Amino acid sequence: MKTNHLSFLFRLVAFRALSLCALVLASLLVFGGCASTEEYTAQVPSSPAQTAGAPVAPSHSEVIILREGDVVKISFPDSANLDTTLPIRRDGKISLQMVGEVQAAGLTIEQLQDTLIKLYTPQIGQKNINVTLESSSFPVFVTGAVVRPGKIMSDHPMTALEAVMEAGGFDYLTANTSAVKIIRNENGVMKHFKVNLQRILDGKDSTPFYLEPGDIIYVSQRFELF
Repeated sequence: MKTNHLSFLFRLVAFRALSLCALVLASLLVFGGCASTEEYTAQVPSSPAQTAGAPVAPSHSEVIILREGDVVKISFPDSANLDTTLPIRRDGKISLQMVGEVQAAGLTIEQLQDTLIKLYTPQIGQKNINVTLESSSFPVFVTGAVVRPGKIMSDHPMTALEAVMEAGGFDYLTANTSAVKIIRNENGVMKHFKVNLQRILDGKDSTPFYLEPGDIIYVSQRFELF
C-alpha cells in the first residue's frame, strides 16, 4: 500500500514537471515569434557602401535632398529684385514671384535650380539661377520612458541618444536603456531597430545610431510583457 502511494506521488510530480516545461516552451515560442524588431549592432563599415540597417552620419560628399522645413536661398544674378529666402512648406512646395507654386521637397539643389531655370526662362530669359541651402531642420518623435516625450526638431544630424537627452533624458526608474526601439518609415514600409544605448552610456560602444526625418524613438519600460 505504501509502495503504491509513493508510486502515485512520483507520477504526480513528474506530470507537473512536464506540464511546467511545456508551458515555458510555449511561452518562448509565442513571445519569441512575435518579435519583428531588428537588433542594431553598431559597426564601422569596411567599405564605402554602408551596412544595411546601420545608419551613419551623412558625409559632406553626399547628395543633399531637400525636404520640408529646409530654408533655401534663391539668387538671380541678372535680376536681383527676385532674390528670396524662404522655407519649404509642409506640402513640399515654395511660392515664387511670377511662377507661383514650385515643388522643392524631394529634389536635389541642382534639380531645383534646373526646374527654376526652365520656369523663369520663358518669363525673363533668366538662365542663371543659384539655389543654396541656408538651414535644414527635421522632426523626430520621442516617447515612452523619458521625462518629456514629444516632437523634437533638429537642424543637424542627430543620434538616438541625443534625441532622448533633448526629451529630458531617461526616466531611470522605469526605462529599459538596453532596448530602445527606433521605428522608421522607408517608402511606406515600417522598419524597426533595437538599440542598446546603455553600452554607449557605459563607454562600451562609441558608434552612434543616427536618426532620419520622422523617426520614432520608443524607450520601453523594464519588465514589459510585449
